[in-house]
Amino acid sequence: MIRTRFTEMFGVEHPIVQGGMQWVGRAELTSAVANAGALGFLTALTQPTPEDLVKEIARCREMTDKPFGVNLTILPTLIPRNYDAYIDAIIGAGIKIVETAGADPRPYLPRFKAAGVKVIHKCTSVRHGLSAEKAGVDCISMDGFECAGHPGEDDVPNLVLLPAAANVIKIPMLASGGFADARGLVAALALGCEGINMGTRFMATAEAPIHRKVKEAIVAGDERSTALILRSLRNTSRVYGNSVAKHAIAMEHEGLGIKEIGPVVAGAKGRVVYETGDLEHGIWSAGTSMGLVQDIPTCRELVARIVREAETLIGGRLRAMVE
Repeated sequence: MIRTRFTEMFGVEHPIVQGGMQWVGRAELTSAVANAGALGFLTALTQPTPEDLVKEIARCREMTDKPFGVNLTILPTLIPRNYDAYIDAIIGAGIKIVETAGADPRPYLPRFKAAGVKVIHKCTSVRHGLSAEKAGVDCISMDGFECAGHPGEDDVPNLVLLPAAANVIKIPMLASGGFADARGLVAALALGCEGINMGTRFMATAEAPIHRKVKEAIVAGDERSTALILRSLRNTSRVYGNSVAKHAIAMEHEGLGIKEIGPVVAGAKGRVVYETGDLEHGIWSAGTSMGLVQDIPTCRELVARIVREAETLIGGRLRAMVE
């Protein structure tokens, strides 16, 4: 068993996290991750209203008695969201672990702290990690350039970003972006982290509530199968490199802005992809870790395999190298 400050702080068996993923972070996946001994997150904004989120939390509790959390990503959206109402719903439902992302968490921390909620904040740079630590979050999830979704604008990969952050950040830190197997977990621990946060890898599991064709595309893809869109708008997003992503990039090269590109890359189209398996209907998030995903196991099988192989690496191959 691998014990870290993260597992102790959050009361989970293994230092592995399924981070929040729009349209994917539902009760089926989150409960399966929790039952496997890892930490899963429901995605708040996948639910259309705060009331729906409360129902999804209750549904997840029917499937697991293990700890799980809720992700709340605060970013500009085409349809305005009442973030205060979502926070009320999270606290009112008795959730004690929240993953925040997007905007500065400081305006929301007092309410979470007053309710005894532990906060993991997603960052893409050392400076933002330090700011979040100073603000009072409990843990950092540091996203390197390899990650799906929003990798920030610094383009620093995890081999440099994580040890640079570990040099100065004192609270527990998770490694996120490009992690999918035991080798990644061991590397993250060696680089100064307390665990790993996986998104793309958990999408390709039996319990992930997305179409089988999407999971098969992740398995079939490799480390070159993603695309970076909205670079010219400084709102970079790493997605699966389908025809829609390529069209969006071409529009950027033409000098078009968010008014023209926005409808092409609308997140609601990604939901249709996940539901129907039509891989070309819209953009959908995927990370470079596709190059490491080779099967579609259950969450229990995946977590157990990662931990078992990590223990073998640490206690066998690496130890044998030390005289």
